[in-house]
Amino acid sequence: QVQVVESGGGLVQPGGSLRLSCVASGAVFFIGPMSWYRQAPENERELVAEIGVSETTMYADSVKGRFAISRDNTKNTMYLQMNSLKPEDTAVYYCKMAVRATQNQGLKYYWGQGTQVTVSS
Repeated sequence: QVQVVESGGGLVQPGGSLRLSCVASGAVFFIGPMSWYRQAPENERELVAEIGVSETTMYADSVKGRFAISRDNTKNTMYLQMNSLKPEDTAVYYCKMAVRATQNQGLKYYWGQGTQVTVSS
């Protein structure tokens, strides 16, 4: 089984920074694309950032220039560095990873349980 767990959320003032982490554990042979999503109350879940195997990245327009996604394949870990945070960044942040459990299996998507980020003075 594969487990995906986020950490690093919390309460921060506007203009502050947070760094989220997401770790995959268990039966992990290979990890493909990794993504961060977020969901604010009464809103749909939205894609924030994605990083490919070759470390190509994409960002939602609302976070470009403020957030940075990265990955460490040796640790099965993905990060989201969030700078210049705004109240509208408040949401539960989820990570999603495309994981191949064994050499003979295809990629399967796994979601973390979410971590709360609150930006408020």
